[in-house]
Formats: sequence, structure tokens, C-alpha cells
Amino acid sequence: MKNFNELSEREILALAISLEEEDERVYADFFEGLRENYAGSAAVFDSMRHEESEHRRRLIELYRQKFGEHIPLIRRQDVKGFVQRTPVWLVRPLGLDTVRKQASAIEVETRRFYERAAARAQDASIRQLLDDLAQEERTHEDRAQELTEEKLRPDVKEDEDKARRRLFVLQIVQPGLAGLMDGSVSTLAPVFAAALATKNSWDAFLVGLAASLGAGISMGFAEALSDDGSLTGRGHPWVRGLICGAMTTLGGIGHTLPFLVPEFRIALGIAMAVVLVELGVITWVRHRFMDTPVFSAALQVGLGGALVFITGILIGRS
Repeated sequence: MKNFNELSEREILALAISLEEEDERVYADFFEGLRENYAGSAAVFDSMRHEESEHRRRLIELYRQKFGEHIPLIRRQDVKGFVQRTPVWLVRPLGLDTVRKQASAIEVETRRFYERAAARAQDASIRQLLDDLAQEERTHEDRAQELTEEKLRPDVKEDEDKARRRLFVLQIVQPGLAGLMDGSVSTLAPVFAAALATKNSWDAFLVGLAASLGAGISMGFAEALSDDGSLTGRGHPWVRGLICGAMTTLGGIGHTLPFLVPEFRIALGIAMAVVLVELGVITWVRHRFMDTPVFSAALQVGLGGALVFITGILIGRS
């Protein structure tokens, strides 16, 4: 690995060509990853890709004039001082905010490279081109904003907002809601059955804790192994699994924690109140994010919770 100050003008131009080619391919990947859900923003990155291609063409032309046809292989990882890039362009589906932040970081780093390279160049034509490219990279962010205003008309922005909401529901809300429902409802029977059978708060707490953690682990793995998200657009499987497992555990722990109260009757009353709150939260989430009518959501959640709750009571009293 070489220090930047050790590079010759020939190597600086070769590195600049390599950087522009890499940036062009990154923007091409951004375009491919965004065009299905964010067509307007994808068009912005496609335009930026064309700009990087033009920069590379100008650099190659000058290199040929000065040093001939052979361009030595020198890449960003061969020179000290460059930031290691996280390959977010390989993730599917791509997050729009993540892509824009990465693009901004690329522009800043490339601009600084050209400014430092121009300061070291002795050849007037090389210095001129590097200065020009530094200026273009300096205004690249403004250009991106112009492209955004040009490509993202109000109706396109509205469509992208809907797409972002749809992805949020698929990747976050759905696995979280599935976990919360399973944790809140499925653990009712064992927790209240143990409570009524033993009349002991601590025993009920231990059963509830075991049921919540067990259900969380089970649901987390089930969600993570259900599909890899490549075709469904549901995001990274292990992220979904973590969300689903955590919400499952949270749903069960909610009505388990009251049994830390030593007085059994008080603990039982608090636990029942917590159950009502949990079912209310699930109803609100289904209405808010799944577009389920309030009455229908309340009926579905309440009926399921009531059946499981009654099952626990009957078993606990038998």
C-alpha cells in the first residue's frame, strides 16, 4: 500500500480513472436497486452514473496523450487515506436514505482527492483537468438536488412515499406485529393457568418468563428461516427474525412482570389490565399500518385473546 504523496502523476491519473469507474458502477447498482420501488430517485442516480462515465472518459483521453495506452492497475485500496466503503449497494431491497448518505460521502471523498491531486500536479493540463473535476464534484451535490427537482415531480414523490411506507410495513411492521400478537396471545394460557393453579406470584412469573423467552426464540428463527427476502422484498431475514423474536418476548413479558408483585390478587389484577392494554396496542397497529377497520381489528384480536385467556383459566382451575 502506497502513501498518496508517493504517487506520480501517471499513477494519480490511473487512480482517478479507477475511482470514477468504481463510482460509476456503484451508481449503476443504486439505479438497479431502486428502480422498482423508487423510480424517480433511481433516475437521479442513473444521471449521476452518466456524469461519472464522462469524467472517466476525459481522464482516459488525457492519460493517453501523456502516458500512452497502458493504464496501470491502482485502486483505492492500494493507497492509504481512503475510507473503506460499506457495500450497501449489495443489499436488497436498498434503503433510500442509506443510498443518499452513501452517495454524499462518495462525492465528498472524490472531491477531496481531486483537490489534493491537483495541488500536487506539475503538468499544467493535468492540473487543469483535476481542478475542473474537483469543481464538478464540489457542485455534484447541487446537481443531484437539481436532478431530484427535475425527476421527482410531486406525483412521483407521492408514489415513492407510498413505496417507502409499503417497505416499512413489509420489513418492520409485519414481523413485529406477528411477534407481538404471538407473544401477547399465546402466552396467556400458560401464564394464567400457572397463576390460578398455584396461587403463587413467583411460580406464575417463572412460567411466564420461560414461555416468553421460548416463544421469542422460536418465532425469531421461524421468521428468519421463512424466506430470504430476495423475491418478497421483506428485507434481510435475520433482521426480520430479530424484530419478530424481540416483539414476541416483549408481548409475553408484558403480562408476566406484574407477577413480581408478591400479593397474588394484586398481581393478577395488574396482569389482566396489562393484557387489555396489549390487545389495544395490537388493534391500533393493525388499524394504523395494516388498514384494518378498528371494529374488525378489535373483534379479531379480542376474540383470539379471549379464547386463549379462557383456556388458561379453565386449565388453571381444573
